[in-house]
Amino acid sequence: MSNSLRISITLLLLLFYSGLTGQEKLLEFLTLHPNKKAVERDSTLYPAKAIFTPVISYAPETNLSIGVGIKGLFKMRGSGDETRTSNLPLTAQYTIENKYLFFSGFEIFSPQERYMLTGNVRIQSFPSLFYGIGVDTPKSNEEQFNYSQVLIEPLLLKNLFARYLFFGGGFRYNRISRVEAQPDGLLENSEQPGALGSTSSGIELAIIYDSRDNLLNATRGSFISLTHGFYGSWLGSSNDFQLTKFDARHFIQPFGTPKNIVGFHFLSQLNRGDTPLQEMGQLGGHEIMRGYFEGRYTERHLMATQVEWRHKFSHLWGVVAFAGVGNVAPSLGEFDWGTLRTSYGVGIRFLVDEEENLNLRLDFGVGNEKINYYFKIAESF
Repeated sequence: MSNSLRISITLLLLLFYSGLTGQEKLLEFLTLHPNKKAVERDSTLYPAKAIFTPVISYAPETNLSIGVGIKGLFKMRGSGDETRTSNLPLTAQYTIENKYLFFSGFEIFSPQERYMLTGNVRIQSFPSLFYGIGVDTPKSNEEQFNYSQVLIEPLLLKNLFARYLFFGGGFRYNRISRVEAQPDGLLENSEQPGALGSTSSGIELAIIYDSRDNLLNATRGSFISLTHGFYGSWLGSSNDFQLTKFDARHFIQPFGTPKNIVGFHFLSQLNRGDTPLQEMGQLGGHEIMRGYFEGRYTERHLMATQVEWRHKFSHLWGVVAFAGVGNVAPSLGEFDWGTLRTSYGVGIRFLVDEEENLNLRLDFGVGNEKINYYFKIAESF
C-alpha cells in the first residue's frame, strides 16, 4: 500500500470518529455566515454560508496535495424556494511535488433562475504524462512533462422557452506555457500543434438544461450541456480550430428513496481544424473513465459513458460502484468498437455537509493497465 493511500484511509477513519463525536460542531466552527445580521432583520433572505475546509486529495495525475477550500453557498436577494442555491467554490492546493493549483467551477443563479452564470477558472503548474497520439499507444511510451496553465471560461445564459433551459455564451481563454519536456523525447519531437505550448482564445455558444435537485450531489433530475467554441488568430489564439463539447447526466431513484441513486453520464468532445494538443480529447481522469491517467489516450475526438450506483447505508457513510467505456479517434468514422477501453471500480463516501449533501469520496478505479485511486471532495459527476 502506498504512503498516500495510507494517508487517505487514515483521514477517512479520523472523519468517522469526528462524525461520532461532534461533526456538527466541527462544521459550524469552519463556517462563516456573511449575511447573518441581515437575515435576522429580514427572514426572507437566504442564510449564505462560506464553508472553509482543509483540502487533502489524491489523483494519479497530481499525486497527494494539500490546501484550503472555500465553498460559498448563497442566493441573491429576491430569490425564493424556486431558485436553487448558487455554488461558488474556491480551492488552492499545493502538491508534494512542489506544484500548485487554484480552481473555481461556479454556478450562480439570479432570482427565479432567469439567468445563470457558470464556468471555470484554473491556474496551475502541474506534472503530466504523455504517451503519444492515438488509441494504441503503448505504456512503454510514457514520459513525464511539466506545464503551466491559465484557464478562464465564464458563460452567461438566459432562461428561455421552458424551466431549466438556458441559452447564452461567453468566452474561453486557455494558455499552456512553460512546457518542460524530456530532451529529444516523444513530446518534444511531436508534430502535433501546441505540443510545447499554445493559447486558445475564443467565443463559446452554449445551451444548458439543468433540472438537478442538487448541483453538488444530485438525487434526481438531468443535466445536459452543449457548447461550441470558435478559436482563431483574430481572437488572439495561436491556432485556428473549433471545439464542441457535449455533457449529459441523468439521475434516478430506482426504489423511490434517495438512499439508492443511479447516475448515468455521457461525455463527448469533438475537434475541427488546427487543434493544439491540450485541447484534444483526453481519456481518463477523476470524473469519467476512472482507472486511467488523464490523457492516457489522446486524439482529436473523445466519447465516453459511465453508470454509477450510489448507496447510503448510514447517516454519514455510503458506497458506490461504477463502470464505464470510452474511446478516442482521429475522426468520427474511425471510432472502433474493437478498441473500446473499459473502466470499473468501487468507492466509499463520507458526508461532510448534510444540508448540501456534500460528500468526501475515495474511489478505486480499474483500467486496462492498473488500479488508480482518487481522494476528492464532491461526486465525480
